[in-house]
Amino acid sequence: MSAIQRTITTTTIQPLLHSTSLQEIPLFSCRIAAGFASPADDHLDNPIDLNKLMVPRPAATFMLKVEGDSMIGAGIHDGDLLIIDRSKTAVNGSVVIAVVHGELTVKRLQRDSRGIQLVPENPAFKPIHIHDESELVIWGCVTHAIHNL
Repeated sequence: MSAIQRTITTTTIQPLLHSTSLQEIPLFSCRIAAGFASPADDHLDNPIDLNKLMVPRPAATFMLKVEGDSMIGAGIHDGDLLIIDRSKTAVNGSVVIAVVHGELTVKRLQRDSRGIQLVPENPAFKPIHIHDESELVIWGCVTHAIHNL
């Protein structure tokens, strides 16, 4: 079995519980300009529920808090909350939560002719090269990063 195909069968991580309460937030139908200003549109679209938007599969979803800045180039900052979906298949280029030799990390999965690497998104850090004797377990794919401004 390849290192990418390995998965955790049992963990102590509990999935996010599906909330029975709906907290809808108004969504304006216009988009906001991040460059030059444009006239505002006062039309409201249907409200959105962040649970439905960010956690489509609650039984396969968990959250972790980030420590460090090795993924700053991917928009993942120290202190961010990550939403991880264990049901998504990790493919080349996925941002994954992985356990390498017993240590938890968040990195971009890269597979090429040289093999498998877990690549940081900060040039101050080096990639983790996965060898045949390496212990690698992919816990899931990061789907969202939540951080304060």
